[in-house]
Amino acid sequence: MASENEISFDGIRKPKPPKAIGPPRILFVGNSHIEYFVSTPTLFKELCDANNININVQQLVTMGVSLDKVYYTNKTEANQNFSNIDKDGNYYDYVVLQESTPIALKNVEKYRTNLKLFAEKIHQNSPDAAIYVYQNMSPLSYTNSQYDKYHKELRKNTILAAAFIKNAGVLRVGDAVKDAYDGKNGYQYLKNNKDNLRDGKHVLHFLNDGGFLQAVLLYSTVFNTTPIIPKKLILSTGTGDNDNMRKQAVHNAISNPKALEEIAFSNR
Repeated sequence: MASENEISFDGIRKPKPPKAIGPPRILFVGNSHIEYFVSTPTLFKELCDANNININVQQLVTMGVSLDKVYYTNKTEANQNFSNIDKDGNYYDYVVLQESTPIALKNVEKYRTNLKLFAEKIHQNSPDAAIYVYQNMSPLSYTNSQYDKYHKELRKNTILAAAFIKNAGVLRVGDAVKDAYDGKNGYQYLKNNKDNLRDGKHVLHFLNDGGFLQAVLLYSTVFNTTPIIPKKLILSTGTGDNDNMRKQAVHNAISNPKALEEIAFSNR
């Protein structure tokens, strides 16, 4: 049964977080869309630190698999996490659940089943956790004629799947990415004929611009405000084998942070 939390103008429910005693806790569950060239949990924590929000960040991330396989791959750690309790009655205050794109796109029943698998385990010791179901972005290049079709299908399926989870809403990643590609707020995704948001041959992973957009979107969605952006963030030095993540000046590593902030906030 769907929860009776607030419905926004576009039909997406807004989960209500529990009242935390002490620092709240967030759990990221998913695959390489959460962490690859850049790390959303790391960036989110940096944004929180810069805005004087003390929050504990945890993650269960496995490359290239669906949510059920994330659980079974990390079963011991997952079960330990889900058995933990907090004095305020909710060990986790926020949870991000990111399904694999093929399942989110083609198999709504499996999508719901996998979300339910985690929701039931989370609710054992976090009955009031605010769950954000990750809206996958279109897996195709923006120049592909089928980009919009895949985007709409993923958006629809995410809303349908999230509707059956208690106190759950949608983290509108796909919408924010499409807005960036569409040039909202003056953002230009092409630089020297290269995509500034995502890179990859078979799977498109977030580059610095995309990772920044995703982290600011999550912050804006959870706290309903735009974060103060620190001068430096841990971002990728590139996509090669010798590249890694390290502290870099935002104005050098991100092509148009202001435009991406505005796109993120409008999709909260």
